[in-house]
Amino acid sequence: MDRPARRRARLAARLMTDVVLGADSGTSGLKLAALDTTGAVVAEAEVGHDVDTPEVGWAQTDVAVWRAAFDAALGRLDLAGHTVRALGLAGQMHGAVLVDGAGAALAPALLWPDQRAAAQVERWRGLADHDRAALANPLVPGMTGPLTAWLAEHRPDLVARAAGVLLPKDALRATLLPDAHPLVTDRSDASATLLWDVPADDWSAPALALARARAPEVRPSDEVVGTTVLRGVGEVPVVVGGADTPLALLATGTASGLQVNLGTGVQLLRPGATPAPVLDPVVHTYADAGEGWYAMAALQNGGLAWDWVRRVLGFDWAELLATLEAPGAGGVRFAPWLTGERGGVAGPDDRGAWTGLHPGTTRADLGRAALEGVATAVAAAADLLGTADDAPVVLTGGGARTPAVQQLLADALGRPVQHVQVRSASATGAALLAARGVGLAVAPHRQLGPVVDPRVSG
Repeated sequence: MDRPARRRARLAARLMTDVVLGADSGTSGLKLAALDTTGAVVAEAEVGHDVDTPEVGWAQTDVAVWRAAFDAALGRLDLAGHTVRALGLAGQMHGAVLVDGAGAALAPALLWPDQRAAAQVERWRGLADHDRAALANPLVPGMTGPLTAWLAEHRPDLVARAAGVLLPKDALRATLLPDAHPLVTDRSDASATLLWDVPADDWSAPALALARARAPEVRPSDEVVGTTVLRGVGEVPVVVGGADTPLALLATGTASGLQVNLGTGVQLLRPGATPAPVLDPVVHTYADAGEGWYAMAALQNGGLAWDWVRRVLGFDWAELLATLEAPGAGGVRFAPWLTGERGGVAGPDDRGAWTGLHPGTTRADLGRAALEGVATAVAAAADLLGTADDAPVVLTGGGARTPAVQQLLADALGRPVQHVQVRSASATGAALLAARGVGLAVAPHRQLGPVVDPRVSG
């Protein structure tokens, strides 16, 4: 390279802007966001994928599907003029991925909507009261512990070959870092497995004995655990990452009040919880991506129920939302419990239904009742958390992007709401972790939309 060319290259390098990447590997798709040093999202991309249901009540996805979605999203991300400094990962919580010593998945990942471990979760109910109270969370079949116990019973050959069990974001990270130690997670994901002693903030030996699998090593969410080579980008440090819900809290900077994430499921988050033993609680207590805790009321049937209704009624999303334009649902009500629930609002054996049907019921009535049914469930879950803050409820997630849904939630909650104007708050939070890991000072940039007040009547 001659001297003028070297000079131009040095000038171009000085003009490049530093960014950090965050990937959110969700149930039905992967979102990728690039943040600059002001915390603003400068590029984002999203790739959807399906969940496999080979039997009724099962929900699983091959880890290769997540990696393919990551690569496709990266290919769509416009990073011209930017230097990528680090990558962080967020992921759906609770799942179970058996991996070998190199971190390669031995079978599809079992996901949080999966109900196959209903019998195995009874073993957790049989724990001594002090051991069960230390878990401080509702006992749900779709969590890592019971799912792994199901694998130990039904696929002992896999468990015998496995070096351990990982959470979804950790399994994706292992595909990016083939030379790094793969059996690593963080406390935000570890605490949501039914294998974690909440008061001790460590693995529960009695619960691990039930699962019969090796737990991963727990490291800080912002610790750099290796370097990956990304196509078109080059070498990039990768941090451990965290669970999607606390990373959404990190992205919005929500330190009090209520935050609602509406995606396939619904998570209602109240920061600042105090860990304590609780026998048979109705809300969750999980670690955040730092050293704190948050309370969560969760619904498995949010966007999942709405997507089912659209398929059954033959609506696209715009047509379903249009049903809100007419008053009332003709007396029809909808219970959205297609997969059962976690307790509190509804139980694992509850199932979905339309009630109040009559000869005059229309397709629009069924659609509006379905939208209202999920919103009513969100309000009931908010009551479980007991939040008294009058500040607007912060909304995240793709299901709450449209003004019509924001108004629906404001009316159901009886409180003003405000949506975060980014495609994925969780991906944004993952990028903030990446910045911390490499020493970049990047602050949350909330990018809030307008406040939507509840209507007095509607």
